[in-house]
Amino acid sequence: MKMKRSLSLLTVSSTLLSFIAPSFIAPYQAIATPPRTPDKTVNCDVLVVGGGLSGVATAYEGLLAGKRVCLTEITDWVGGQISAQGTSALDERPTQRRRLFYSRGYLELRKRIKDKYGGLNPGDCWVSDSCFLPRDGHKVLNKMLKDAAREGRGKLRWFPNTVIKDLETTSDGKIINAAIAIQHKPAKGAAPLNTSPLSQTIEDAYNYDDSSKFAKTIIRFTPKRKQSNSPNWYIVDASETGEIVGLADVPYRLGIDERSYLEPSSSSISNDPYCTQGFTYTFAMEATQNAQKHDMPPFYMQYSPYYSYELQRLASFPLVFTYRRIWSPQQGAQMTFGGINFSTPTPGDISMQNWTWGNDYRPGTSQDNLIYTRQQLQSSGQLVPGGWKGGLRTEALRKAEEISLGYFYWLVAGTTDSQLGEGVKKPHPNHRFLSGLNSPMGTAHGLSKYPYMREGRRIIGRPSWGHSKGFMIWEIDISRRDYNDEYYRKTLSPSTYRSLRTALAGLETTSVILGRKDPSSVARRTRSTIFPDAIGIGHYAIDFHPCMTKSPPEAAGNTERKGERRGAGQAYPFQIALRAMIPQKIDNLLVAGKSIATSHIAAAAYRVHSFEWSAGAAAGTTAAFALKNNIAPYQLVDELPKIEPKLIELQRLLNQNNNPTAFPDTSIFNEKWDDWR
Repeated sequence: MKMKRSLSLLTVSSTLLSFIAPSFIAPYQAIATPPRTPDKTVNCDVLVVGGGLSGVATAYEGLLAGKRVCLTEITDWVGGQISAQGTSALDERPTQRRRLFYSRGYLELRKRIKDKYGGLNPGDCWVSDSCFLPRDGHKVLNKMLKDAAREGRGKLRWFPNTVIKDLETTSDGKIINAAIAIQHKPAKGAAPLNTSPLSQTIEDAYNYDDSSKFAKTIIRFTPKRKQSNSPNWYIVDASETGEIVGLADVPYRLGIDERSYLEPSSSSISNDPYCTQGFTYTFAMEATQNAQKHDMPPFYMQYSPYYSYELQRLASFPLVFTYRRIWSPQQGAQMTFGGINFSTPTPGDISMQNWTWGNDYRPGTSQDNLIYTRQQLQSSGQLVPGGWKGGLRTEALRKAEEISLGYFYWLVAGTTDSQLGEGVKKPHPNHRFLSGLNSPMGTAHGLSKYPYMREGRRIIGRPSWGHSKGFMIWEIDISRRDYNDEYYRKTLSPSTYRSLRTALAGLETTSVILGRKDPSSVARRTRSTIFPDAIGIGHYAIDFHPCMTKSPPEAAGNTERKGERRGAGQAYPFQIALRAMIPQKIDNLLVAGKSIATSHIAAAAYRVHSFEWSAGAAAGTTAAFALKNNIAPYQLVDELPKIEPKLIELQRLLNQNNNPTAFPDTSIFNEKWDDWR
């Protein structure tokens, strides 16, 4: 396999650790400030908020459909997970990857990565078939969008370093008429963008006024067409945390869902909005020929009780280094540890770090949670006009930055292990932390531009057939678990357990409901739920990075929230329902990415790269289809289970465009879904 091996890097000394210091801690409170007159107005057919994979996929399909697409992003890179968040290792399942059964844009992304490097895996990592440099993810996707605009005769308006500050709606609140955004660039004489970490810039980014760091441009996004009886433009929330969902104040869930027959593995009998999955600032480190000098960060001892290899079978530095190695100039000798085969690191190798008991930050209480609940948004003034500040706790971002920088020091100099005890961790000084604007992460401080987010606000869809309280995709819709063990019999009430077994009866459900069969005698269906309004696909394991029990997360002796990993495990290939993308209250808002209507447990599978692309492709196609047919998306599903001719037409269009809505040979009559691994 031929690969390009030259790479220019600017490294900066460990004094950059001082960028993140306690002096920047400040109470987080939104202050409503009146906007100045917008500097410019921009017309769009589709406004995509968030430039991650789901946002790019939305824009990609919108452009191919000939639409005028405006794409905003808080950073200056498109790609989200594979670029600005640094997680440039594609999470894929073996069967789907072997059969290359993905959306057309995702297949094009994989092809262009392969073309660029001469192979999919220039990092020779072992977690994925494709590990590469984050900045190249941005470059590849940027070119894909330009090519899509040219091919489809659409118009792309790209707005980096831009956040949405406010929304203007009709008097009944059903239509968003305009979105007010703030775009920033360096103020005169100020340091370049990406010099300071996010925690030091995010609050400034949401203020209308210019500052010592930023010069601001106020943009008013509006529809291109005049008002009609149906929406004349669409806003797609493809942000990482469900930001527009929070700002628009539509119904949503956050954190753990209450235990029920639909979510039987929930760790709580009631909803807990503060326990979301951990988030991570990734970074890149390079193997060197000689030992490097490493200074202990001033905050290291605060976080040192947290760091660990986690499991004995993972307690190998070379294994952890090569896990998400994103660049490897020469292949080292093969070695095996814990049953895993990988090539030995060699000088010049670059690894991206994303480790649960390393740089994951996992708050789980009301004192430290990252994503503010609706109550917290209200109390901080973020739901009043002009008060929106992004909906995140700045202090949690700052501490996540610190724990990540501390984790690098632990890798190269640490000798403790919080889970495995003494004598396991050894120093590995022949490595350096890569930082600088030309480094893999593209930041002076070396951390990713934005943290890798695993979970955000998740909408509650509109009440529909079989979902009287609002549409949701639940644990039992996708999990391979048979729920026949003693835990569920003892934990769930008899009536709840009976409802669970009934819901899993598959083709025999009717017989169970009518009393012809005892639910305990019925074999559990071996497939995921098939949705009549499916418009996309995904497949991944239900994968948890649980919140911690006590505050702060890094406290000595702290443990993961009890029971959070119970729902983890294998999932069947699953579908994305259109109803999961349509929020309540607002008719011209669609939701893509991780904020679709999934439960806490289901969301642990509905969050990886190919799913994000499929959801975005569905959103972009749906928006363009709705505009062309003068119909709102909710009208495509409001008569289910009756036949919806326009829904069928949309599904046909998606499949014709090679954006599949179902996996091959997966139907209610096919019991061989176990073959999909």
